[in-house]
Amino acid sequence: METTIEIKFKLNRSILLSLKEKEDDFIQELLFNNAVAFYRKNKLSLGKAAELAGYSRMDFIWKLKEIDEPIFDYEDNLVAEMCENATYAFKIIKNGSLL
Repeated sequence: METTIEIKFKLNRSILLSLKEKEDDFIQELLFNNAVAFYRKNKLSLGKAAELAGYSRMDFIWKLKEIDEPIFDYEDNLVAEMCENATYAFKIIKNGSLL
């Protein structure tokens, strides 16, 4: 059984006025920004971060793309190795043999 909690905090309306934000939009942005922060710190998986932000997994990925946030953060040498392996695999498929 999954349970939910309600978190309340006080916010001076002048903050919303300064930001020119509606309350619902402010809450959505607050949840999204926190989800991204937890995702960056590897505290939440992509799926759980999406859930926190109130998005589907794919919508969260698109939102990350909009802010230029990497979905996969691999080291350069690993990316190079994966590209080499993919190139080799394509050659095998194209030629139809391992030689």
